[in-house]
Amino acid sequence: MSIAKKEYKRVTVKSLVEMKKQGEKISMLTAYDYSMAKIVDAANVDVILVGDSASNVMAGHETTLPITLDQMIYHASSVIRAVHRALVVVDLPFGSYQSDPKEALRSAIRIMKESGAHAVKLEGGEEIKESVKRILNAGIPVMGHLGLTPQSIYKFGTYSVRAKDTDEAEKLMADARMLEKIGCFSIVLEKIPAALTKKVSESISIPTIGIGGGKHADGQVLVIHDLLGMTHEFNPRFLRRYMNLYDEMSEAISQYVQDVKSKDFPSEEEQY
Repeated sequence: MSIAKKEYKRVTVKSLVEMKKQGEKISMLTAYDYSMAKIVDAANVDVILVGDSASNVMAGHETTLPITLDQMIYHASSVIRAVHRALVVVDLPFGSYQSDPKEALRSAIRIMKESGAHAVKLEGGEEIKESVKRILNAGIPVMGHLGLTPQSIYKFGTYSVRAKDTDEAEKLMADARMLEKIGCFSIVLEKIPAALTKKVSESISIPTIGIGGGKHADGQVLVIHDLLGMTHEFNPRFLRRYMNLYDEMSEAISQYVQDVKSKDFPSEEEQY
């Protein structure tokens, strides 16, 4: 006999753990502004990530590294004003937590106080353990992020699949267990073998969220601009495009220009 899914009027960190226990997959998408966040939240997405991917899709940078804490707070504040149901998680940007646990706590507090966000996300394992503990001890929920960690792109030198070799896979497993033990409520697993995602997901009680990690994660996340086809140069294997807005928007804008040039717009009915 199937068990009826619980309806969540407001998703919390506790809700995500319940979903994992019930076998319900978790949906997660990025948003960076009020208008998009309002649409995403109304579609009943469980988690909205205000990702440092805003550095790429909103600001046009090649990597996530340039975005600042102030900019992340601006994007997060815009999203929070639109959201009524989803849990809103905000990335701590590069340079705001890696070097000093006290700085990490200050950064997390600023995000929570100034944006009204519900949780923060940090990339890394053992190497950022003290920063994560300091933030958790202050009562701020933390989502971890293992595997391909884009803030370390210059260390890796490539965006290829991580943890394919035994040593890196074992370290990822150990980091996942450590993040669970110290109190993280969830972990993003980015671009790792599906078999490893399955192993991690079955070995910890907190939910895993995959992006390029295969179907065995407890949930999935995509960048909203990629899902909607607003970007067209980025074509990884894990990306499923649900629309082709790049072409549709280009066509609509071109038609607008043509209508203005030809004096077709505005018409008699479109003026006062």
